[in-house]
Amino acid sequence: MIITTAGRTNNEMVQLAIRYATLLQIPYISRRKLSVEEIMVQEKDDVLVVGQNRLDIYPLNHPHEPIFFHPNSAMFRVKRVLRGEDDPLVYAAGLKEGMTFLDCTLGLGSDSIVASSVVGKTGRVVGIEGNRFIAFLLQHGLKTWESGNDEMNLAMSRIEVVQRNNLDFLKEQKNNSFDVVYFDPMFNMKIEESDGIKGLRNIALYTDILEETIVEAKRVANKRIILKDHWKSTRFETFGFAVFRRKTAKFHFGVIGTDD
Repeated sequence: MIITTAGRTNNEMVQLAIRYATLLQIPYISRRKLSVEEIMVQEKDDVLVVGQNRLDIYPLNHPHEPIFFHPNSAMFRVKRVLRGEDDPLVYAAGLKEGMTFLDCTLGLGSDSIVASSVVGKTGRVVGIEGNRFIAFLLQHGLKTWESGNDEMNLAMSRIEVVQRNNLDFLKEQKNNSFDVVYFDPMFNMKIEESDGIKGLRNIALYTDILEETIVEAKRVANKRIILKDHWKSTRFETFGFAVFRRKTAKFHFGVIGTDD
């Protein structure tokens, strides 16, 4: 990964890109009116572009599918939750104000945003992301994105992003330290999603859920473990999840209760 600025740059962007380069320990490359693709050819690497209140990651092998932060489905889901309407994740997880939620597969954070809006300022949401550049993009986006909704802005800003392997993180947590432990793995069956998700697939860390991961999750989860996966996934049966089946949805939610 190298870092540069947007095409229409200014000194503020340049200084920010240099600061991020130092923080991430990656090279800063001056834009010099070059296109992103020209920089890719020159540097033979992925490119992180610093724009006006925006970060974009351009994968070397998929330059036309940039990764950028956007709340995606959380935009309308949070509005529905605030109106008192149902949300499948909130229902499956039994989320309420003041609860703690550990997202072991943060991705672009859509589900964590919804969870944060429900648990509120008295609750806590922690998101684990294995890829350090995606984690950095999320940390920036969750703090700077302006949704036009104060409740949603606050929900995003409260999410704690941790760049770690989720199994390693789980092993370090105390028993029953989170009410809900959540998994949304990068499944193998291709599903058309938003542009941000499509781009994410190109640099995501494809690590399957291990039995050891579920064992640790059972120790850490005070109430429930939730698995969101494709309806054809074998993980539900493999790990003993009770499935909430949704007739028209490609995703189902699986639940393991841990509060017995």
